[in-house]
Amino acid sequence: MTLLLLARHGNTFGPGDRIVWVGAREDLPLVKSGEAQAASLGEKLRERSLTPQKIVSGPLKRTRRAAEIVKAITASDSEIEIESRLTEIDYGQWGGKTDSEIDAAFGPDAIPAWRDHHKRPSDAGWSPDDATLKANALSVLTAMAKADSPTLVITSNGILRYFHAAIGFDGDPKVKTGHVCAARCDGDTWHPLFWNCHPDDLPEVT
Repeated sequence: MTLLLLARHGNTFGPGDRIVWVGAREDLPLVKSGEAQAASLGEKLRERSLTPQKIVSGPLKRTRRAAEIVKAITASDSEIEIESRLTEIDYGQWGGKTDSEIDAAFGPDAIPAWRDHHKRPSDAGWSPDDATLKANALSVLTAMAKADSPTLVITSNGILRYFHAAIGFDGDPKVKTGHVCAARCDGDTWHPLFWNCHPDDLPEVT
């Protein structure tokens, strides 16, 4: 059986920074605290003897750097594979804008519709479309089903929502920065284990 770990990159904003929506076109690096979050994940995986046998990352700076940190700390022999299907959503007109700026332009219900109900705006130029994002998640999962275990995938919050649905998790699909999720594949069937877990609270998995 394959153990799949799904992680979100760490922080891209530091104290006093203007907090904006960061999508595919906002290719921000990790800040100091974000690198520390990736290190925390790597250290916890090392403590649990969960050295990734396969590491797959989205192409953006924030995900690639997180993968590099985890690889170094766990002393994984895996080369980091860059997977374009793990690129964060392009948030179109929302990208680079604050919540208040989006509220002013699209109304106060637009952000809760996405965050709470997974309903994306139809008039903000997001891409790819919903069907493509669903297909991407399913195709990545198919590729990971027989991968060496454990496999670590590092991507972004928007993309992780589609893995949440594809695997069959219940509850809130949001993943906080630096947090990790896990599922296990038995044959062609994925079994949810945990979602949005801080590395310090990582459950026992093998």
